[in-house]
Amino acid sequence: MRVALAGGGTAGHIEPALSLADALRRIDPNTQIVCLGTERGLETRLVPLRGYELGEIPAVPLPRKLTPKLLSVPGKLAGAVSAACEHLDRIQAEVLVGFGGYVATPGYLAARRRRIPIVIHEANPLPGLANRLGARLTPHVYTGHPHTEIRNGRYIGIPLREQISRLDRLSMGDKARAFFGLRPDLPTLLIFGGSQGAQAVNQAAFDCAEAFSAAGVQVLHVVGPKNAEEPKDLTRDGVPYVAVPYVDRMDMAYAAADMAMCRSGALTCAELTAVGLPATFVPLPIGNGEQRLNAEPIVEAGGGLMVPNAELTPQWIQQNLIPLLTDTDRIVSMSEAAAKMGRRDADEALAREVMAVARGGAAPETPIDDDFEDDNGYVDDGKDTQ
Repeated sequence: MRVALAGGGTAGHIEPALSLADALRRIDPNTQIVCLGTERGLETRLVPLRGYELGEIPAVPLPRKLTPKLLSVPGKLAGAVSAACEHLDRIQAEVLVGFGGYVATPGYLAARRRRIPIVIHEANPLPGLANRLGARLTPHVYTGHPHTEIRNGRYIGIPLREQISRLDRLSMGDKARAFFGLRPDLPTLLIFGGSQGAQAVNQAAFDCAEAFSAAGVQVLHVVGPKNAEEPKDLTRDGVPYVAVPYVDRMDMAYAAADMAMCRSGALTCAELTAVGLPATFVPLPIGNGEQRLNAEPIVEAGGGLMVPNAELTPQWIQQNLIPLLTDTDRIVSMSEAAAKMGRRDADEALAREVMAVARGGAAPETPIDDDFEDDNGYVDDGKDTQ
């Protein structure tokens, strides 16, 4: 089977695409895969690192406002579609799977031009423009959030790395804590803010270092590569507080923790529920409120807390989070609730849907809209939702 994946720009688009690629290769090791991407996105590093071919196409960001830059979009888009067509022709693609972002729209239009069936995955509760347009070209649309409203959408979950989806957090706990220099006998809080960190989360946590120590709560704090160059040991009175710039083994970080404090991007929420790790979610306070919508079902089910970014203070942490971390029974209950919200098999479920579409040779005949005007006026700017 020959598959083209379109999901570049941000980790929220790239990681699910690569997890799908891994699942396709597990099912059929002979599957040929090309990942469409630009020369400036994270895909330039992540795709080759995972062993897949990157097919570069020009980036076509859409301005969020009516500006003269809009005049250049049609020409740039035409060039990107032509470049995408070349990659589809080169591997004789049998199906294109899009995940949204800058790369997806040229991919969808190229696949339509070549009469190649299209599969779409939308991770967020509020679909981006690229996927809303693409959903008018295919009946094969899958969502990562149960309440996403998109044409032809069907809930399937978010494809996750096998390293995460198959993690047994409890059996790995002691090994994971030793890996990070943590004690095996203390409640553990994992703090992180996405791939680049989150300054408001970082500062509130650092301001509580003494309170964590006094309560006997140890901390693994991933501050982000822009916020620290080397690991720091802020241990006090024998209670570890380990601050690191970056963690490339998030499975170990999840296994070491009893609870997380983090942003609530779609991929983060999917990973935490898959491994059954409860969290205090601090939604990113920009955009259309996507991160709040990601976390709401988990919180309502009892698998986490949520606090607005502006209300995350050292006082809030001391009054709400620290007492929770020292309440073992409640942590166990929240872990079970979080796990019930997770889906570990979305990668293979989506892979089998893609294979079925490819075997059919073409998408079923359905009405297709040629009018690409977006009724809500929303423009997908490609910002990371992690």
